[in-house]
Amino acid sequence: MVNLKVDIGGLSLKNPVLTASGTCGYGIDLNDFFNISRLGGIIVKGTTFEPREGNPYPRMAETAAGMLNAVGLQNKGIDYFEKNIYPEICNINSNIIVNVNGNTIDDYVALAERINRLDKIPAIELNISCPNVKQGGMLFGTNLDSARQVTRAVRAAYSKVLIVKLSPNVTNIADFARAVVEEGADSVSLINTLLGMAIDVNKMQPSLSTITGGLSGPAIKPVALRMVWQVAKAVNVPVIGVGGIMSASDAIEFLLAGASAVQVGTGIFIDPLLPVKVIDGIEKFLKSKCFSDVGEIIGFINKK
Repeated sequence: MVNLKVDIGGLSLKNPVLTASGTCGYGIDLNDFFNISRLGGIIVKGTTFEPREGNPYPRMAETAAGMLNAVGLQNKGIDYFEKNIYPEICNINSNIIVNVNGNTIDDYVALAERINRLDKIPAIELNISCPNVKQGGMLFGTNLDSARQVTRAVRAAYSKVLIVKLSPNVTNIADFARAVVEEGADSVSLINTLLGMAIDVNKMQPSLSTITGGLSGPAIKPVALRMVWQVAKAVNVPVIGVGGIMSASDAIEFLLAGASAVQVGTGIFIDPLLPVKVIDGIEKFLKSKCFSDVGEIIGFINKK
């Protein structure tokens, strides 16, 4: 048997495959396609303290090798999550991780404190990198001092595993990784979407109501892979790779580059079975190469 278990800052995953926030709601709907308890973890949609309506439509646009989105973190807030969503997902036999968002540091802290009290939520993903909101989000993730401040404040208020999601829209992502780790992050996930835009030539206007939005999908994988490789060499905490994973082979590339786990996101829109195909594909690859533990290939290209 091949051991697929990995450790993310003290959080034990049965395998290194998670869903990416914002791509499968609260994960429950995926049960129509496969048993979601097979997943190493489920990162639920972005959650804020107060309800958010999100951005006006249109807020999604297909691109040649991916998609743009400007949903704007639409959700019903932590009260609704705690009362209606948490009871439905708390007994799933996987790690349920909440993606946390805010306009201010106080917002992030208040939300982290609320989630800290939920016994069946072992970790949060601190989203300081969303490019689709006018306040908060990427404003924290692209300013080194702000990234430090929000991570430090949340770390003081939150006692479980803290994953910080980093923005690729910076000059040197390794600097940001080092900064949030110094302030107490147990792990970093990267990358969030790249800032992009599209124009409808027939209407002669932007395809998104917000003009710009977050680019995801296969187009961003080479950038994500390069940044994961850089960050994995720069910090001593587990790195979670995100960006354009459409196959087990894509996921294996991230592991070889230094990621301890991966998130499958946009590919789920094309194939809802993709996360389990990635799990099975990683196991098959390890067997074919006579590895007995997935840890043997994490950062493999840097071990030579």
